[in-house]
Amino acid sequence: MTDPDWTPTPAEAPFRIEEFARLAGERTGRDFSASGTAGYDALWRWSVEDLAGFWSLVAEFLGRPLPGPVLAREQMPGATWFPQARVNYAAAALEGRPGDEVAIVSMTEDPDATFELTWDQLRSQVAGVAAAYRALGVEKGDRVVGYLPNSADAVVALLAAASIGAIWSVCGMDYAASAALARFGQLEPKVLVHANSYVHGGKERDRSEVVAELKGALGSLVGSFDVAGPAWQQALGSGEEFAPVEVEFDHPLWVLFSSGTTGKPKGIVHGHGGAWLEQAKLAALHFNAGPGERVFWYTTPSWMMWNFVVSGLLTGASIVTYDGSAAYPATDQVWAITAATGTTSTGMSPGYVAACQKAGVGPRDHDLSRLRRVGISGATFPALSHLALADELPDVVQIASISGGTDVVSAFVATAPTTPVWAGELSRPCLGVALDAFDPAGEPVRGEVGELVVTRPMPSMPVKFWDDPGDARYTDTYFDTYPGIWRHGDWITITDHGSVAIHGRSDATLNRNGIRMGSADIYEPVEAMPEVREALVIGLELEGGGYWMPLFVVLADGVELDDDLTTRIKEAIRSHASPRHVPDDVIAAPGIPHTRTGKKLEVPVKKVLAGKDLSGALDPGSVDAPELLDWYAVHARA
Repeated sequence: MTDPDWTPTPAEAPFRIEEFARLAGERTGRDFSASGTAGYDALWRWSVEDLAGFWSLVAEFLGRPLPGPVLAREQMPGATWFPQARVNYAAAALEGRPGDEVAIVSMTEDPDATFELTWDQLRSQVAGVAAAYRALGVEKGDRVVGYLPNSADAVVALLAAASIGAIWSVCGMDYAASAALARFGQLEPKVLVHANSYVHGGKERDRSEVVAELKGALGSLVGSFDVAGPAWQQALGSGEEFAPVEVEFDHPLWVLFSSGTTGKPKGIVHGHGGAWLEQAKLAALHFNAGPGERVFWYTTPSWMMWNFVVSGLLTGASIVTYDGSAAYPATDQVWAITAATGTTSTGMSPGYVAACQKAGVGPRDHDLSRLRRVGISGATFPALSHLALADELPDVVQIASISGGTDVVSAFVATAPTTPVWAGELSRPCLGVALDAFDPAGEPVRGEVGELVVTRPMPSMPVKFWDDPGDARYTDTYFDTYPGIWRHGDWITITDHGSVAIHGRSDATLNRNGIRMGSADIYEPVEAMPEVREALVIGLELEGGGYWMPLFVVLADGVELDDDLTTRIKEAIRSHASPRHVPDDVIAAPGIPHTRTGKKLEVPVKKVLAGKDLSGALDPGSVDAPELLDWYAVHARA
């Protein structure tokens, strides 16, 4: 068994997961107190064997017990959770919090613009905006949408909609009008909440023309709010009392949208109860969020990690919102924010960590005395980057890689404060997640690559897809391969020591001569080279049974792809992964296209290289640099 690269340091006070384990032990008569992975593994096994007991206890632990039955119908899709319960996500976030303590720290690139909201102020603002929504005729089930930066106003707009049973959806302001309309247009919203600009890279980006286009195209609107305008400001200060309405456990809370890179963006609907329970579990038990803790993650409202940051409020933790660039005024801006705000759990992408490492900056330059964990999400985190980051962090700080998705607005795999960490791996399946790895025949596999599956329901699995009669698209997305089993679409390996390695998307898998390989195993050694900014590998089936596996590399400034560099790239792959991973060709590219949340467009680029026309199947507004696809198309024809 491989020794871990980090082990927990005993805390002065018990971690919240330890408090929960003690409570679970009292209720079940089981012993979850073993040190190391044994205690966590025992708790996890109980959590997936006794879903009713586990989720009922989670609700009680969070201070909001729910009436049974817990899982009235266990099937996927179509599980029925807590049919007798009445809940409200906003109530779970805001009720019972100490009024004069800080709930939100709101920041931009200008430190002088920083301000704080106490719990009393946040409750009052949410109540005032909820009343303003109602004055426009917004009722339970109506849609309220936001075109907003990552700000306190966005949090208020969401919680106000949730408090009256309206359904929320939001796009960050980097989205073009066409991309926002591809999402909002499906929902027929009654109200649009918007800003007219956002801040990025030292510049204020005017989006008033986009806002005007949204207002003109969304014919269902009965009103709108400019968060800098007098109506919004009046609503914030109206002094209304917070009075959330109780809704059914599965009443729609929000609609999150898929990337839109493989077709029309899917509107993924989560319920109040499922989102509350699952997100609060992840935040409290896996990230130790609670009173006295502070949560920050560099994100935008378009990405489900923004929803995760908001969920810190569900535990009584305070949160940080930030409108700005991760790398302005300096590359280490996220670390600067983490230090300035006294954040205890911060989060970022592997790409950001790599950018800091190549720039020679990072956590060592900041006072991180309150920091206890660094979350990593959005892509696989290479072991080399992990180890380099760990060398710069205090020993007490855990690197907490997580993997999940918009689909469940949470994580399938993560760490916990009590689990060790192995570089390049994720420590354990999350509590309550019956995760497994299946081979093509639907049999569990260990120590080899398999499909990430979830064999029992999670409360935050989608209630439905928006405008999906008979759940046809929902069923096809997750249950077409293994009926009744959730297939997420990631290749994983469950190791002999119980951790999980993520290899990349299974629909973009490399399958060379019958050997399946993950793209992450190639990206890690290549992107660690100082000459390479980013890489993209594609496996393309050719007519006649051939297979072409090119590696596209974006080079650092002033670097040329000569024979020596090509040889060194191939040798790095050969020594880090295997000879089978070595690409057929290494090609210098002007850039790599990503989704708006930073994921590489492996599948669309593969289709372009195969000569397929993506018009009508890909929304250009969902891509950060859609013009790059033209370059790949030309290359395919060459």
